[in-house]
Amino acid sequence: MNFDLNPLIRKNIRELKPYSSARLEHPSGRAVFLDANENPFNAPLNRYPDPLHRELRRKIAEELQVASEMIFTGNGSDEAIDLLYRATCDPGIHNVVGIDPTYGMYRVAAAVHGTEYREVPLNDDFSLQPGRVLEKTDPKTRLIFLCSPNNPTGNLLSRDAMRELIERFEGLVVVDEAYIDFAPHGSMIPFLNRYPNLVIMQTFSKARAAAGIRLGMALASPDLIAVFDRIKAPYNLNTLTLEVGMEILSRGREKEIWIRTILQERKRLVDFLTGQPEVEKVFPSDANFILVRFRNAGKMKGWLERQGIIVRDRSGETGCEGCLRITVGSREENERLIKQIQRYEE
Repeated sequence: MNFDLNPLIRKNIRELKPYSSARLEHPSGRAVFLDANENPFNAPLNRYPDPLHRELRRKIAEELQVASEMIFTGNGSDEAIDLLYRATCDPGIHNVVGIDPTYGMYRVAAAVHGTEYREVPLNDDFSLQPGRVLEKTDPKTRLIFLCSPNNPTGNLLSRDAMRELIERFEGLVVVDEAYIDFAPHGSMIPFLNRYPNLVIMQTFSKARAAAGIRLGMALASPDLIAVFDRIKAPYNLNTLTLEVGMEILSRGREKEIWIRTILQERKRLVDFLTGQPEVEKVFPSDANFILVRFRNAGKMKGWLERQGIIVRDRSGETGCEGCLRITVGSREENERLIKQIQRYEE
């Protein structure tokens, strides 16, 4: 596929002379470091971390079977979203297209960067129609955001539909795969080398059970990753996050057990909710949550909160009227939810 990234990158970013940090010029190792005005005491926390997270990226590359030069690591997926806008969108000039409903940070980041955000409603079954998305684009469109499995709907988008968009759109297509580990298939990673305009985002927050360390990643062409590394904060990940991230990556077997348990519990919740008198519809889910339409979502949410159970009201999202988004918890947490829904009183 012929694709030239350079015209998509803002002129000031192309011409930027990036900040050169001490540890970028001289990576840590066996040396006497007197170059960064660090305190010589309280090792190892006294030293700045590797700004390019080389060890972490190499470990991720091994697991995902992707070249380390195609991996960006940052402060959650939200940092990658921010960098995509920063690199490609001139405020007040360029625009971005996203599906609706979907993860709200794509829209928020657009507002922060003064970029028009154009929404394309999904079909009634929350499936993707590529033609409708492309109709919203024009020569000033820089990015298309897709979330698969989608949040808050929970469904996996068609791989063929996403490929059609990638092949027909001249900008970057961003596929957020935060929940991909809970889906039976569908990751776009096998297509990274084929499509240089494809960007995939993944996270340590869901299947890896490490939301607290705020570690996300973007997979893309080496050229785009190089742009990210030029414009990110010099030390965007701290030493503790890097250490815990490496430790989490070593617990692959435990991760598979977590995923299997969550899928079992998801089925148990779906089976329970289906046919409950207060439930109008349980939407199919390929994620670690379930979108459920209740007869009276507001009252059900209030009831559950009074019982100490917090769920998310998504009624204000397109196509999600009357819906609550329920995360699949532990067996004990799910059992408590089931009992309180059974006890529900208006």
